[in-house]
Amino acid sequence: MATGFLPVLAQADVDRAIQLIQETYSPQRRLSPEDQRRLQQELFEIQRRPEAWGLVLPFLAHSDPNVQFFGAHTIQVKITRDWESFPQEAATQLRDLLLELTGRAIVSGQNKVTLRKLFVAITSLAVKLHPLNPSKWPDWLRSTLNVFSSIGVPREHLMDFLSIVAEEIESVDLLPPAKAQMRESLVQAVPMVTQVISTSMATPAIQRSPQDLASASKCLQAWMSILPANDLTPFVPLLMSLMVPTTETPVPEYDEQAFVSASDTLQELLSRSALSDGSGTKTLTEPLLLWLDRYGGAIVRTTVDGGFVDEVSHSLCKLLVALGDHSAMYFAKNIASPAQVSPVPCPFPLPTPLPLISLLVQNFLKLLLQYTALPGYYGVDEEESEMTLSFWYLFQEALWNVDYGFDVTEDDDSGNLAEERDRDMMPVAKAVYSELVTVLRRKVVWPPRDILNRWTRVLEDQRDKFQAYRRDVGDTLINAYYVLRDDMLSFYVNELLQKLATRRDQDGWEEIEATLHCVMAVQEAVPVEDSPHLRQIFGPDILGKLPRAGDDRVRRTTLHLIGNYASWFTTQPAQLPESPTPSPLMNAINYVVSALPDPTLCLSAANALRDLCDANRSALAPHIGAFGELHAGLTGIPDSEKAKVLQSIASVIQALPPIEEIPPVEAIVSPVVERLFEALQSAGQLPEESRTMAVQQLETLTGVSRGLTRVNDSLLALDDSPEVQAALEEMNRAREDHRVVKLREGILSAIRGTVELWSTDASVSDALSDLFKAITALPSDVTLISLPAGPLLELVCLAAQRQLTAVWLSLASMLIIQLNPPSLTAPTFKSEPTPEATAIALNVLQILLQTSLNAFAQPGVMISNPDIVQAFFGCMEAFVHHFLTCFYRLPPDLFKALVQCASSLINRTATNDDLSAAKTTLGQTHGFQIMRAILFGFAGAAPRSAMPNLIELLSTMITRFPLESKQWATEILFAEDFYPCRATPEAKTKFIKTVFGSRSLKRTRDAAQQFTLVARGLEGSAFGYATVTM
Repeated sequence: MATGFLPVLAQADVDRAIQLIQETYSPQRRLSPEDQRRLQQELFEIQRRPEAWGLVLPFLAHSDPNVQFFGAHTIQVKITRDWESFPQEAATQLRDLLLELTGRAIVSGQNKVTLRKLFVAITSLAVKLHPLNPSKWPDWLRSTLNVFSSIGVPREHLMDFLSIVAEEIESVDLLPPAKAQMRESLVQAVPMVTQVISTSMATPAIQRSPQDLASASKCLQAWMSILPANDLTPFVPLLMSLMVPTTETPVPEYDEQAFVSASDTLQELLSRSALSDGSGTKTLTEPLLLWLDRYGGAIVRTTVDGGFVDEVSHSLCKLLVALGDHSAMYFAKNIASPAQVSPVPCPFPLPTPLPLISLLVQNFLKLLLQYTALPGYYGVDEEESEMTLSFWYLFQEALWNVDYGFDVTEDDDSGNLAEERDRDMMPVAKAVYSELVTVLRRKVVWPPRDILNRWTRVLEDQRDKFQAYRRDVGDTLINAYYVLRDDMLSFYVNELLQKLATRRDQDGWEEIEATLHCVMAVQEAVPVEDSPHLRQIFGPDILGKLPRAGDDRVRRTTLHLIGNYASWFTTQPAQLPESPTPSPLMNAINYVVSALPDPTLCLSAANALRDLCDANRSALAPHIGAFGELHAGLTGIPDSEKAKVLQSIASVIQALPPIEEIPPVEAIVSPVVERLFEALQSAGQLPEESRTMAVQQLETLTGVSRGLTRVNDSLLALDDSPEVQAALEEMNRAREDHRVVKLREGILSAIRGTVELWSTDASVSDALSDLFKAITALPSDVTLISLPAGPLLELVCLAAQRQLTAVWLSLASMLIIQLNPPSLTAPTFKSEPTPEATAIALNVLQILLQTSLNAFAQPGVMISNPDIVQAFFGCMEAFVHHFLTCFYRLPPDLFKALVQCASSLINRTATNDDLSAAKTTLGQTHGFQIMRAILFGFAGAAPRSAMPNLIELLSTMITRFPLESKQWATEILFAEDFYPCRATPEAKTKFIKTVFGSRSLKRTRDAAQQFTLVARGLEGSAFGYATVTM
């Protein structure tokens, strides 16, 4: 074995490296993490040396398996990472040495972990040598196998090597031409690979080792994406032969290891090979269906009868799921097919006569359904039922999308697909999904209390696991609803009526709760239209008989059910207050209100009430007196849930005429404002309690504000119809009522006090943020308590000066828009902001700019606070949109600092390679607006003294975003809303050509100055030239 070409390492270093390995990885030694890291680092330093190639031979020859592994690891790492430092003229010698070392390691019985590293090293070396031109290892895979075979390497290890080859070549990072060459080398070896695998699988069980079959299966799985369909097809009967029972009577017995190995391989074949995605129905799907027809039922019966899922049964379930994913469309098309299955190669006797395809499909569905319906509780008694749920979604989609229909010669009909589907396919599909619905209702039943308590003690996460399973079942039930529609709701209603009619006092509510859960789960699929089944559920026969005390689980599920179906109640006639028969809506309201005093159900009840009131405002408005009584009885409800209840009441109030809203709004808001003032006054003595109480009151005000805001019937901002104008005038008159004015003053005063005291507290600032968003509105959506943007902007500035955060900058962006709202009528031109609004905006802009730039000037602030930086630019963009001229009224020093900040940010981002993604984001998000501000400034929006700064910023944009800037400038200059000026289309075109033709600073300056003169009508005047060049 020639080794003279390898670099040499001093024997002392070799001995030290062996010592380090044995000290670090010996199971007898217990090292501290620090000592282990120190030893590993010392070993790493030896391995990284150029002469560390000299570690390979002594390591592999050592008797310690740990040292042997590091020998294999060293040569693999050296080939991968240090190849450039290896003498290339010795590459073929290294190849021969590596093959010889690997063969010796295999024959001498070194462990598989070491062999795997050597196999990876061979593949890494092939990646270096094979793609060269000319190739230094042209037929690398075949020659390697020949070397191994010549020294007697067992077939098991040959297949292990082939598995590693496929995995490594698939994941290696190469340029496309080299990658293609490596893949082609695998394709050329396909006949040899399939021969090795086939021979191993076809060997009688008595003559092969279990490891041999495991290696063959793993090898086939690794090569699955490489083998063409024609080479895969012969493996189907071969794999099925491994799943034939060793004895069929009286109870079939299987070679478990062979069965599971073959099943796993078939699953891979179905999911990620050339036969995946529904291909190979004749060569893959139908043979498996015939196997299932002969053997599947017995396996499932044994599982159900024994109450235990063994390895064979678990593997069968996985195979069924994989086959369902693969062939869902085939099953949908053939669920009622009258055609007979064609003869196919199978390693077991086929029935005579051959069955209909539809019977095979229905047998598959039956088997899968039996796994879905396994006895016991998911997560405790079985794990397989959840695995099957995804199929029922795929199957339902396939039923709707399949090109259904048989030849006229097969079923002798006219070929009308819709009629044929309804006649032939849907009855079978409905029968299957009806059984599925029945099964899943049983599977989601919670266990009795004694079993549930045992879960809590022994299986800590089982409750959460079962709860997640119920949610997954709910998703599956939605697919079942699309097949069954009203029949599904009818089943649930009859189930509820029957259970309620036969229920005894000592019986639990688990069965009924499970049915209610199923009805709740399908809500998103149920159309919002009148339904006799839902009327029954929310009527006296079902909802009226459900418990209103104790039994938390069924009551909580009922509350969620009511909340989910809140919008459905809008389909029912409104109940008049004097009506003796309660409507479904009032039944639901009464049930929810009865749960509010219960601490364990208060949250669910408050959420349900909020949803009901929000969706049914008009229907509940006549009952406002009852809601007044509800408000008076809220003393026992926690403040956190009281906010939702008050939001519910506010939703109902909103449906009243504005003038009638005043007394109830005053009644629910005034106590909240008073409590907020109490929190402010007690902050000195009880700071924590006061702050918590203040946050709760702010959240309550937010809820009320949201409730008072129109939802579905919101007025359109540009609707100038007489009805809309009359409604707006009515609201404005109600807002001028002295009671409402006083109420708004109180709210604003309480908010101001909160900002002054707690604006730096994160929880308070978040609550204030939510409140500002809820209590402000555009003119079309204004409510009685809506606050104007101006005073709130003042508070935002105060808070930002104390502590600059993204919260305050984001709120400023929102409020600036409301300071210049769209007109209530559609104007011909965009309206200009009022002088008062402009004055407020200018003041806010100065404060926020100065505060932000001061903060950004501190080292590291912009890097460590990306949220603030993003919010700052968003805020500036809002000013550009609505108050562009304010920028040019800024003090000169502040304006110059802003432009320099923008220019510096763009330049530094563009020149930092690590920020390439940030540069793209900056351009996409803010580039257009920056360019718009520059060009508007040239056209007249900016004073002439600002021209040098704008020209500098324009030059930066052109340099850093050349293509984008040209596109932005063209779009802005020729847009209909460009700043009114005297620049003609020809002048604009000339400006673009000049600026983007040279990109030199001088040409850019000259072009910008000329365009400014033209746009302002100063071209040719000495005054104009002097003022733009100063």
